[in-house]
Amino acid sequence: MTIAQLNGGGRLCSGVGSRNRLWNTVAKANASRFSLQQSRIGDGCAAFDSSCRLSLEHSNCVSSLLTRRRKHNFPVIYDQLNSDCSVESLDTETRLVLGEENGFTNSNKEHSEMRGVTVSESHTLVEKIEVASKSHTQDAKNELIVLTLPAIAGQVIDPLAQLMETAYVGRLGSVELASAGVSISIFNIVSKLFNIPLLSVATSFVAEDIAKNLTKDLAAGLEGNGKPPNGTTERKQLSSVSTALLLAVGIGIFEAAALSLASGPFLNLMGVPSASAMHGPAKKFLMLRALGSPAFVVSLALQGIFRGFKDTKTPVLCLGIGNLLAVFLFPILIYFCQLGMPGAAISTVVSQYIVAVTMIWFLNKKVVLMPPKMGALQFGDYVKSGGFLLGRTLAVLITMTLGTSMAARQGSDAMAAHQICMQVWLAVSLLTDALAASGQALIASYVSKGDFKTVREITNFVLKIGVLTGVSLATILGLSFGSLAPLFTKDPKVLGIVGTGVLFVSASQPINALAFIFDGLHYGVSDFRYAACSMMLVGAMSSTFLLYAPRATGLPGVWAGLTLFMGLRTVAGFVRLLSKSGPWWFLHTDLEGAKVGGY
Repeated sequence: MTIAQLNGGGRLCSGVGSRNRLWNTVAKANASRFSLQQSRIGDGCAAFDSSCRLSLEHSNCVSSLLTRRRKHNFPVIYDQLNSDCSVESLDTETRLVLGEENGFTNSNKEHSEMRGVTVSESHTLVEKIEVASKSHTQDAKNELIVLTLPAIAGQVIDPLAQLMETAYVGRLGSVELASAGVSISIFNIVSKLFNIPLLSVATSFVAEDIAKNLTKDLAAGLEGNGKPPNGTTERKQLSSVSTALLLAVGIGIFEAAALSLASGPFLNLMGVPSASAMHGPAKKFLMLRALGSPAFVVSLALQGIFRGFKDTKTPVLCLGIGNLLAVFLFPILIYFCQLGMPGAAISTVVSQYIVAVTMIWFLNKKVVLMPPKMGALQFGDYVKSGGFLLGRTLAVLITMTLGTSMAARQGSDAMAAHQICMQVWLAVSLLTDALAASGQALIASYVSKGDFKTVREITNFVLKIGVLTGVSLATILGLSFGSLAPLFTKDPKVLGIVGTGVLFVSASQPINALAFIFDGLHYGVSDFRYAACSMMLVGAMSSTFLLYAPRATGLPGVWAGLTLFMGLRTVAGFVRLLSKSGPWWFLHTDLEGAKVGGY
């Protein structure tokens, strides 16, 4: 019997009567990437294109014998072969469904036809495949850009709101600005300690869960996009989403308690003793910001979940709503209500809860938030996968915290200047983090399919764009930073110190861009062990420098240590890519004509 038609139009890829006969023919034609013409098809054919999905109506036409044999008799050739032959539009995986029933046993005729392929036809076939391959690579690059643009907006929104907060607080005085700077640093350190690993792991786990559900939908005869044939939307039940949300809530509550109860010791560790003029305002500010920890952790975990859905637009919308409200509340609570620094903290906390609530509202439309039973949760998997990233995050936070601590020891004016430079430095540097996050999602997707050629193209493309972005940011900041500094403070002493940090803020941007991108590349190939171990080594070396350099050179020593930190991260990334034995082995291998994947 014939295999039923598949949904979607376009070019047809052939099926042949026998799996072994197909591989022999492909080898003779020198084509592991192939597309056989419809004229050479026997009675049985499988229609594939970039948007085709097996519908419930048509799948019922497939024989019970074919269905029973599907799991172990269907070879899979991944989309290194042809971008036009795919089961799903988002994750373009080419599946050649072969059967051995009545219409597939007409072997003599088919075999004679296959042997009739001439050299000229073979060359023409290869040329068409090359064109399709180039088109597929270009599609991957376009998808990267489409994912990155909203992600960039999302990365910009939150730092811009923090810049506005810094600007409003800075007008209250240098002591207030320095106090807020120390408190914000402590909050970021504690709140991001567990959440950065949670975000990255959630992205991977949610993407895997979606792929598994898609496979089940195809097997059940659904369209493959989460909608039954009647067109109604079906909310997915993803244990990875429920686990991430429950972990985020628990971690957020723990962090809120820790920041509130241990605010004094945290400030002492940051070089702000109880006798300091900054201690009182900083402690009050930190305790207020602690109230927003649960919302902050949940919102970051939700961003990771949406990335797993390859949705970078919804987080941008939610972040825009929340942070726009914060910018609106800053002048009202700080000046009109005369709350000062507490007014800034309250504004930020309100915005964080607005962001979290709106994201949950949108996510609830996609998935069932709570699992039907606790046994379905993936706590063990999250803890195991997040362990390496936790070590990496600790190395980063310890190094950055040490830098802030050494800056605080230089006095309130130096700390205020350091806060301004750091806010600008991080705000523009994180633009490339959006590119890294998008690259991570795409690389993880194509690696899971064995499409290493596309992974190689995406990797090269991301690195080139990263360098270009870093150089552009360095040029823009070098020319404009002098005029930006007065927006944060009017204190001439602070402005004088800020002027010495122009080189640090601008010249380090290309290095920062590559460092962030390498993080995304490591996560994309699940190279968590190397990401953690290399970061620990880099952090130890940079921290040693930070312990001694500021004592001799002051604040420039802090900035030099942070630049060294980012530079060593970049070097570690290049070392891993140049290794032929690691997960990037395919960068040093000729992948042309290689068959990747198969059951």
